[in-house]
Amino acid sequence: MKTFKLLQLEVQGHDVPLIDGVIINQENSRQSWLLEAFVKEADALFTMLCEQQTVVPARAVISFPDNEPAPFEVVVRAVKPIESGVSILFSGKLVARRSQYAEKLLSSLLAQDLEEEELLTQFKAGMRNRPRL
Repeated sequence: MKTFKLLQLEVQGHDVPLIDGVIINQENSRQSWLLEAFVKEADALFTMLCEQQTVVPARAVISFPDNEPAPFEVVVRAVKPIESGVSILFSGKLVARRSQYAEKLLSSLLAQDLEEEELLTQFKAGMRNRPRL
């Protein structure tokens, strides 16, 4: 198993306001991952997803803020209060290795016919904020 820092998490298009997080590659034959998000309070969405055991899309930024978000399909396994917050445990699979985010962002910015300085500014902001393309 390999453990990594979970820096950002988006589940079913909703940003999860992380206080802290960890992601574990279980390195097993099913290629499964565990994600644990520690948040101040859990959105009702996660309780519902846990009850239904529904597979939902997620994107996670792992280890370094500049890393491209990794796409997952996850199931909420548990939502548990812990001291001053809530732990949300997900299990899932990595969907694709690379979505070529930088190339897609650059292509969309080039289509806007921006001046060189504005293009660079928008590209840096897009890589930092990673809006959905």
